[in-house]
Amino acid sequence: MTNPASVKVTQLLQAWEAGDEAALEKLAPIVQAQLHRLARRHLAGEAGGHTLQPTALINEVWLRLINWQNMSWQNRAHFFAVSARLMRNVLVDYARRRPHTQRVGDAKRVSLDEALEISPEKSCDLVTLDDALRSLAEHDARKSSIVELRFFGGLDEEEIGEILKISSKTVQREWIKAKAWLYYELAKPL
Repeated sequence: MTNPASVKVTQLLQAWEAGDEAALEKLAPIVQAQLHRLARRHLAGEAGGHTLQPTALINEVWLRLINWQNMSWQNRAHFFAVSARLMRNVLVDYARRRPHTQRVGDAKRVSLDEALEISPEKSCDLVTLDDALRSLAEHDARKSSIVELRFFGGLDEEEIGEILKISSKTVQREWIKAKAWLYYELAKPL
């Protein structure tokens, strides 16, 4: 069953792609709430004194999205997949610019499932995760995409399946395998 909100976002994305600026004005508040939720989740586990705020993160993602030319938006899930990739890039770029000592000293290892939960007590070293995801992508691009869509995009199994054109059961199996692979990679001594 198709979600009416998903259909509306898809229609607005397609109208925006066709050059309808009014569609972008209608689309912005709808997707901004979802992007803001994702940004808050990603920044919630950061150490105190973190200078990147959720609004700044989504503004950076929006700027990158709006400047894309000739993008063919397939649907809401595709839009959030691209947004997830951009959010990952912004967060990792920001983390790479921070001094290394700030990242290592306060880092706390958590599972990917735990990292998906909003908690100010949990932190994940995004640079290390990004490196592991790049390594995973070299071995299995689909598993890497599933992690990115779920972790950075906040998409559920059905939405990920829609984007990758696989069943939600396959997404579940691949997610379990990807988590095991990443756990092994992230558990290696630095």
